[in-house]
Amino acid sequence: MAIQHKSVDEYIDSFPVAVQPRLRELRRISRAGAPHATEGLKWGSPAYSLGTILFVFSGHQKHANFVFTPSTLATFSGRLSGYKTGKGSVQLPYDAPVPTDVLTTMIAYRIQEYEEDGVKWM
Repeated sequence: MAIQHKSVDEYIDSFPVAVQPRLRELRRISRAGAPHATEGLKWGSPAYSLGTILFVFSGHQKHANFVFTPSTLATFSGRLSGYKTGKGSVQLPYDAPVPTDVLTTMIAYRIQEYEEDGVKWM
């Protein structure tokens, strides 16, 4: 059975000490990019919402994932060519710098996509 964390702090603290700074960095990017979003846990991972989920990040053994809608990911696919991607996810290896500028722009796009076009979570 998966561990049920009660907060994003508890979630981050559950990872190895070497990984925690990366997850805190993703949290800072998330909060700065979506300051009016509600922070919580969805599917056991940090999620940011404004009436619907905007995006989620999660930690894994060798990388973190940042997950957007497939439409947001598709819009920025050309700027993510050096990263492994999934349906809406971008893998961020722990041993590489975070593409802060791209993630920040993706967050802004995702908020606009929801607020102006009504695009909900997957």
